Amino acid sequence: MKSLHALFKLPSSPTKTKTSTSSSSSTTTTASKTRKPATSSSSSNAPIPSPNPPEITTKISKTSINKPKSSLSALFIPPTPPTEAHFISLIHGSKTILQLHQIHAQIIIHKLSSSSLITTQLISSSSLRKSINHSLAVFNHHKPKNLFTFNALIRGLTTNSHFFNAIFHFRLMLRSGIKPDRLTYPFVLKSMAGLFSTELGMAIHCMVLRCGIELDSFVRVSLVDMYVKVEKLGSAFKVFDESPERFDSGSSALLWNVLIKGCCKAGSMKKALKLFKAMPKKENVSWSTLIDGFAKNGDMDRAMELFGQMPEKNVVSWTTMVDGFSRNGDSEKALSMFSKMLEEGVRPNAFTIVSALSACAKIGALEAGLRIHKYIKDNGFHLTEALGTALVDMYAKCGNIESASEVFGETKQKSIRTWTVMIWGWAIHGRSEQAIACFKQMMFAGIKPDEVVFLALLTACMHSGQVDIGLNFFDSMRLDYCIEPSMKHYTLIVDMLGRSGQLKEALRFIERMPMNPDFVIWGALFCACRAHKKTKMAKFALNKLLKLEPTHAGNYVFLSNAYAALGQWEDAERVRVLMQNRGVHKNSGWSCIEVEGQVHRFVSGDHDHKDSKAICLKLEEIMAGAVKRGYIPGTEWVLHNMEQEEKEDVLGSHGEKLALAFALICTSPGMTIRIVKNLQVCGDCHSLMKHASKISQREIILRDMKRFHHFKDGSCSCRDHW
Repeated sequence: MKSLHALFKLPSSPTKTKTSTSSSSSTTTTASKTRKPATSSSSSNAPIPSPNPPEITTKISKTSINKPKSSLSALFIPPTPPTEAHFISLIHGSKTILQLHQIHAQIIIHKLSSSSLITTQLISSSSLRKSINHSLAVFNHHKPKNLFTFNALIRGLTTNSHFFNAIFHFRLMLRSGIKPDRLTYPFVLKSMAGLFSTELGMAIHCMVLRCGIELDSFVRVSLVDMYVKVEKLGSAFKVFDESPERFDSGSSALLWNVLIKGCCKAGSMKKALKLFKAMPKKENVSWSTLIDGFAKNGDMDRAMELFGQMPEKNVVSWTTMVDGFSRNGDSEKALSMFSKMLEEGVRPNAFTIVSALSACAKIGALEAGLRIHKYIKDNGFHLTEALGTALVDMYAKCGNIESASEVFGETKQKSIRTWTVMIWGWAIHGRSEQAIACFKQMMFAGIKPDEVVFLALLTACMHSGQVDIGLNFFDSMRLDYCIEPSMKHYTLIVDMLGRSGQLKEALRFIERMPMNPDFVIWGALFCACRAHKKTKMAKFALNKLLKLEPTHAGNYVFLSNAYAALGQWEDAERVRVLMQNRGVHKNSGWSCIEVEGQVHRFVSGDHDHKDSKAICLKLEEIMAGAVKRGYIPGTEWVLHNMEQEEKEDVLGSHGEKLALAFALICTSPGMTIRIVKNLQVCGDCHSLMKHASKISQREIILRDMKRFHHFKDGSCSCRDHW
């Protein structure tokens, strides 16, 4: 934050205010000539240049003044010369940024641009429509600047996440000799929190104390919020404890809620609960804040308990529960809460629907997703960016990529997240050509890609075996877009080279990496060596893995399985014992399938399902038919030292096979079967699925942790590379 400290340095002599203002204006003008103008939707914190006043005047005049009468003309053309109040009314009534530009043009024509009230309203309205460049142009054109114009601009910059610029103009305000007031400091403090600048935040706190406005409730809430966001909970409590109004039930709710939310964010749920119990008046938002805190800290039992105790539930509290269950991996419960909410007559909002769609996506509940999509259409919800993105994500992850593409086309407001979700959808379905075409459309639309977009593109190339194109994208990241590849990008390249059999090239690529390869990198090389039966290089990769301490349960499991794959059973058992001693637990594997709107979940060796006997009989029938077609159980995928017959029994009870058998029993002939698995599908299950698709004459769509497998007529869309 060195640059911020330099920026915030105040002049030693207050008598040079006029010169300082001129100098600052000159600096801003120079910046506008040397920097490329940022788009209005950008959230960059770098100083935003603005056009020179004559340029903005000429531009507005040419584009707006001489246009034929539009929708604005109905609002404008008063019978008498327009007044200041008339223009302010027009500004408040404007619907689009174009209308605001037209109003601004008329203001210039009628020589009212020097009005401080009009300028303040123009800045605020432009900021509200995320047109920060226009706000800056209006601000720079107006003279003399005063407290109201500075407050409007600082508020607009902060609200649009241009935190650095907000601090820059706060400093300019001080140098201009304008004293901040109670409406200035809350947004300055919010910018400090956005920049995670603890020291400067404390400096602003000192200024507040010197100004004598620390007793203002709005300023106090902002101070507590700032300290919470820069992770100084002790300082937040100190400000809170010094607030005389904290026990005033009529005005203190916001102060309590901000601190409770801060405790929840810090994981201090005991402090949050203690605060909640001490509140003079508990409002719905207080209940929802605490429930959300327990949910985000993984304690859904306590969240559910509090939800049940709420005296009055509203859409916010219901949404908190739906989102909480979805985030904590209990998608079935999330969808159950959503259904119960509708039964109670509570109308969901867009956030509720997005959370419910996310739950559908996680477990592949396509039927539930279709019902929610119908609800959106029937109840007049507009297809906003958030809803459109959630629907695209749901359809893609539920295996219906065509519907995802259709909704994507219908979504008019597309953010970079919308484009990324669609590219990811094509990628995990193995449709690299469509993924690349979507990327090109995104570029044509003027959306600049980020590192996540390139992860999606590399994933698409990896699954389709397009090594050269993938390497070109990897190089393009740095050379064309100045994005430094992360470890995830390097892992995808190693995986891509390994899958295509270019193991030596993969090793050379690892050796040229600018950072030390991690566990996942060497794991990707090991898997490729194992798949291509290159035992010597596999052992080399395994030795590299041994030198790296596993960082989470998945790595321990991988190491144990790696030993087992090479037949080193004692070493595999040693790693398992180490896991037990360190209290490390691997994620349990499960497979689920949706039948008639109900989600059924299966785990390996599951005999608890009510139709367990029928499922086992059906599975035996499938395997017998597969054996006739040449299927041989792949016992090498059983990573435990046991007899051959025991291995075959273990393979026969994998969750995805049980889900398949259940689907064949309960669904109509010819219907597509969709299965979701939380781990990677093993080679034996993959082989059986191919045979089952031919025998049953059905398409089987299986989603595992890496990609989608579309089994049809005895073959898979992955071409046996996954």
